[in-house]
Amino acid sequence: MRTPSIGIIGTGWVGASVAISALQAGVAQEVLLFDARDGLAEGEAMDLAHGAAYYPSAQVRAGSLAEMRDTQAIVITAGKGGAPGQSRLDLLKENLGILRNIALQLRGYQGIVVIVSNPIDVLVFDFTQASGLPPERVIGTGTMLDTARLRQILGQRLALDPRSIHAQLVGEHGDSEVVLWSGAEVGGVALRRWAGWTPADEEHIAHQVRRAAYEIIQRKGSTNHAIGLVTADLLHGMLHGERRVLTVTRVQTGALGLHGVALSLPTIVSAEGAVQVLEPAMDAQERAALEKSADVLRAAIASVA
Repeated sequence: MRTPSIGIIGTGWVGASVAISALQAGVAQEVLLFDARDGLAEGEAMDLAHGAAYYPSAQVRAGSLAEMRDTQAIVITAGKGGAPGQSRLDLLKENLGILRNIALQLRGYQGIVVIVSNPIDVLVFDFTQASGLPPERVIGTGTMLDTARLRQILGQRLALDPRSIHAQLVGEHGDSEVVLWSGAEVGGVALRRWAGWTPADEEHIAHQVRRAAYEIIQRKGSTNHAIGLVTADLLHGMLHGERRVLTVTRVQTGALGLHGVALSLPTIVSAEGAVQVLEPAMDAQERAALEKSADVLRAAIASVA
């Protein structure tokens, strides 16, 4: 078996956070960095390598896109980040061109591509087509981050560790995302039966989750640490064959009747990629909201077809 290795394309704020999170999590024994800006990937690799005494044994260095073809997974964080007041879909045309170029260079790649760049759902759809890779091997972090935000907020509201809360979001990683309140639970107890819980709580918390990135970008210009941790967690489970259920985005090929769109649904992720999309129970309002989210994404795909 080959030594686990990953490549990271794009070493800005997000790429650097993915790299250090992956190293600390012991995701791989080799991490290759690439950036279009001369010297940046090399500088980040040098900086990270100096901390080798504080993370599991791994080599980190700058590498070319050609070298990354020998890795088990490539993470793409390249592209423009959101500006204050800008939606993820506003980034579409500029970042689409960047990722299409990368996709063409990775045709025939045998590993798994993990896309973090936004708007992630549309980019996953376009990258899958441009690269010719099967849908299960082009995945995005999708609503994993939104789900983590939801669990953190619920943890504060209920005075519980977020890891004890089972709740998730589906659909677009963006303004049309859908919280599956009907299936949310704590220790087998439905959240809607929790003492003192009201529908107003759901509306307020869903708004907090959707606004979270905007609030952070307004203050510091980028969201990077949490998505770095999310991506490292995804990579660790994937490269170690843990077969975990995660809310990742991939091109949908029939689950819940969805076609012609990439969006997040709970999915079994293994060493082969996003191999099985699950169909979570949802009430009529949630199902309608998911269909609306899919329509939003199809319109965005059509705008750049």
